[in-house]
This record gives sequence, structure tokens and C-alpha cells, in this order.
Amino acid sequence: MKQRVLASLVLIVMMFAFTTSVQAQDYSFSLDKMVVHIYWNADGTSALDYNFFFTNDAYGHAIDYVDVGMPTWNFSLSDITADVEGNSVSVSSDFQGDGSYGFAVEMGAYTIPPGGSGQVHIYIARVNGVLYESTEDPNYASAVFSPAYWTTANGNTDLTVIYHLPPGVLPEEPRWHSAPYGFPAEPETGFDADGRITYTWRNQQANGYTMYTFGADFPKTYVVSSAIQTEPVSSPSSIIYDIGDIFESLSSFGCCGLFGLLFVGAPILGAINERKRKLQYLPPKISIEGHGVKRGLTAVEAAILMEQPLDKIMQMVLFGVVKKEAATVLKQEPLTLQVNEPIPESLHGYEKDFLRAFAAADLAGRRKGLQEMTVNLVKAVGDKIKGFSRKETQAYYKNIMERAWAQIESAGTPEVKSQMYDEALEWTMLDKNYDERTRRVFTGPVFLPMWWGRYDPGYHPVSTVRAGAGTGVPSVSTGRGAPTSIPGSAFAASVVTGVQNFSSRVLGNVQSFTSGVTSRTNPMPKTSSTRSGGGSRGGGGGRSCACACACAGCACACAGGGR
Repeated sequence: MKQRVLASLVLIVMMFAFTTSVQAQDYSFSLDKMVVHIYWNADGTSALDYNFFFTNDAYGHAIDYVDVGMPTWNFSLSDITADVEGNSVSVSSDFQGDGSYGFAVEMGAYTIPPGGSGQVHIYIARVNGVLYESTEDPNYASAVFSPAYWTTANGNTDLTVIYHLPPGVLPEEPRWHSAPYGFPAEPETGFDADGRITYTWRNQQANGYTMYTFGADFPKTYVVSSAIQTEPVSSPSSIIYDIGDIFESLSSFGCCGLFGLLFVGAPILGAINERKRKLQYLPPKISIEGHGVKRGLTAVEAAILMEQPLDKIMQMVLFGVVKKEAATVLKQEPLTLQVNEPIPESLHGYEKDFLRAFAAADLAGRRKGLQEMTVNLVKAVGDKIKGFSRKETQAYYKNIMERAWAQIESAGTPEVKSQMYDEALEWTMLDKNYDERTRRVFTGPVFLPMWWGRYDPGYHPVSTVRAGAGTGVPSVSTGRGAPTSIPGSAFAASVVTGVQNFSSRVLGNVQSFTSGVTSRTNPMPKTSSTRSGGGSRGGGGGRSCACACACAGCACACAGGGR
């Protein structure tokens, strides 16, 4: 008898679980792609432009309604238009998502059937109450947004979020917030057709069932002050859960357990991204795309634009000042320079800064001077590239580097090959694999340039006997004797060793040195607290993390379904 009762209970539980599962899978679809533009306007409002690309599962309910959550109640249906594949459809207040605010797109004749697909476009012309005072700087406004999402979606989503900052904001003024997990640490920056600064985040491996939050701060002066809110937002912990929430939280336990695994990998990925970022010394405003190619940069300036390692750039500068007879290397360990007077007028500003740095009495002073030189150089390149396309300009100088190598490789004799290499030395160093390429190209002898003796104190070429010496003993070249040849592999090794020596004996730890530059030219953006008032509540209207998730940060089971 007990066994029958137990079997009946098990059967009831299984039937309940099956029924629940079927209901949960009523709407089942993939959000293949989503592109959303958020326009932050001077009047303190925002406008949203959504493009959703749905594919309905073969066993899913027809997508006859699309519920879209909204960040606040302060919007009007009359400001919303929607279309499916270009065909206008209606919107209504019949929002059945889990959140407090939203609207429904009534698909009507353009309902997406099981196994079908379709594009839904929605434009919301005005949303009020979306800006808050930044918690990091009272002079800044904080703009936070979370795109729509549906917990009944499945598979990957190619998600693109584009911020259009208020008109007039200058490139160096705004600050982006930390990116959601899976997105690049920093957004792509640019201008839209109206000249407004844009921040673009994209993740082709995102999904349609997770809430992703993006944000940026900009000076308050660009928006109406009365539109910026300062009151605190209620904490998720203040939400009162009912018995249904408790059961829902139990079903979410598996999701949270999986989410917990992210805490193992996320710190590691964070550390890797942080280390990489410290080496990115170009400021965001240099990354903003203009039009056309900026010609006339030196090889060193092109190397800065390509964000080459700073130890290599220092070696390029050293070659430059030695070739111009502005300095002579007295010792390589530690690197000691003799600045030749008078200083040639042909020196660039960064070369003069380089020589001033080596005038310091101690190593710490030299490193400080070299950091100052690099900061000035990065800023100068930023000014020169302003208004031009960074990508096109990089490609232009990469092409110069490739042409230089092609001419060297096609030279008929070792003498001609060495002469051409001497003339294009700094340009060839733009190649990321220049050391390996030098070894590969110079399989025979390399005739050292006449200035090599000013670079390598141990270089003693043979020259003719000085007039009147009468000893018959070869003397050290004065730079006017016949060039000396050495094996190509030895020459390549000497160049590579020079970079390594510069790194270890002058700069110290290259990452620390570069980080000191980055902190001034491309400082870490200040992160403001995320406020729910700046973001969408989700595709079913979800309740952010205040729903029945058992762990902080989960966005599981929050949003409504396709309906």
C-alpha cells in the first residue's frame, strides 16, 4: 500500500514537472541578432532604435506578440513605431512581461510561425527619466542601459549596442563603464552622421536571454540639468518574495551554480585584460575614426600609431639620433650616451626629449624623462591624426614597411641590399617579426653602415693607415673608411639584443614603464554605479536581479517569454 502511494506521488510530481516544462517551452525561439542604438539627447531624454532578428523554433508557439520592457514608466505609446520586415504593425499597452513597465508589439498578419523567421524594428522616440548624477563625479551625468532580453530565447545572439552621446561632447570628456562579461573591455569609438560621439559594444557570441548592462558618463553641461535625477534607487534586497518566488528560485539553482563557475574564470580573464590594457597607451580620441590617410609621419610616429612595444620604439629613436650624429654610444651596459654638440637642427622634438632624458644623472631620472618623452610623443601623434582615419593610416604605413622590405629582398648584391636596409632601418622595424625577417633576408654578409661605430662601441672596422702614422697597424675607423661586413644572423642578433638591452637595462620592466605612460595618455575610465533607471527591464519586462535568482548577478528566469 505504501509503495502504491509513493508511486502515485512520484507520478504526480513527474506529471507536474512535465506540464511545467511544456508551459515553459510554449514560446521557444532564437534571437539571432540584435542591434540597438541609444541616443542620449540634450533635453535629458533618450531615444531607442531596436532591430531584432528572430528565428522561431519548429516546436515553438507562433511569435504573435513581442513584449518589450522599458526602463521607466515615463514614455508614451504615441512615440513608438514598429514594423516587421518593413510592414507597419501596432503597439499596445498589453504588456505581459514580468517587469513593471513595457509595451507589446502586435504582430498581426506578420506573426512568425513555428520554424519561420523575421525582423522586427522598433523606434521609441522619447523616454524620460533615464539620466542620473554620476556617483563618481557630481559634475557628470550617468547613462546606463540594458537591452531587451527573453528567457525563452535560446542559442547565440550577435548583439551590438551603440551609444550616441549628446551633441557637443568632446572626445576626451566622456567615460565608458566596465563592459559586461564576454564583451571587449573597451568599446569602439567614432562619430555618427550628426557628429555625435559613439561608443559601440559588440559580442557575436552573446545570447538573448541574459541581461547585459552598459553605461557611460559625460559632463552635465551637455544636457538639461532638471532632467538629471539624484534620488537613490531601491536595492534589490528590498523586494519581498512570495512562495512562488521561492519555488522559482529553486528552479534557478542550476543556473546560478553555472554562473558561479564564472567567478573562477572571470578573475583570470580580468587579469589578462588588465595586463593587455596597461600596454595600450593610445588615448580613445586617437581611435575615433575620421576620413583619409595622414601622410608625413615618421617611422617612430607610425610605430606609436600602431601601438608597437615601447622598448622597440626607444631603440628606433636611438638609431635615429645616432644616424644623425646627435649622439654616440659610449657604453652599452649600462647604456651611456655622449650628446654631440651642437645638436643637429634636423632632430625631431621626441629625439631632443630623448637626449634630454639621458642627461639625467641616475637611471630613475632617465626613466622618468623617457616616460615624459613618450607621453609627449603620444599626444603629438594624437594631434596629427585628428580628423584622419586611424585604420587607413595604419594600412598606409604598413604598406610603406612592406615596400621597404620588398626592395631590400629584391636587391641584387649584398652591398645594395645593405645600403637599402640602412636607409629603411626604422621602417623595417615596424614589422612585428622584424628580427626573424632580418635573419631570413640576410643569409649572406651584411655591410655595416658607416654610423655603426657610433652605435656599437665594440665595433672596430679596418681602415687605411692614417697619414703620417707610419706604423702599418690598422686604426679604428673614423666613419669614412670602407664598410665592414658581418654575417646577417650576427647583425640581426645585434639589433634584437639592442632592444632587449634597452628594455632590461634602461626601461626596467617594460609593462611597468608602459603602464606609467598609459596612466597619463589612456587612463582607466572611471566606473560609475549602475542604476536600473537607465536600462531596459528586459524583453519580457524582467525584474533585473531582483527576481527569484538565488545568487547576486544572475539574470536567470527573470524575463517573460515571447508573449
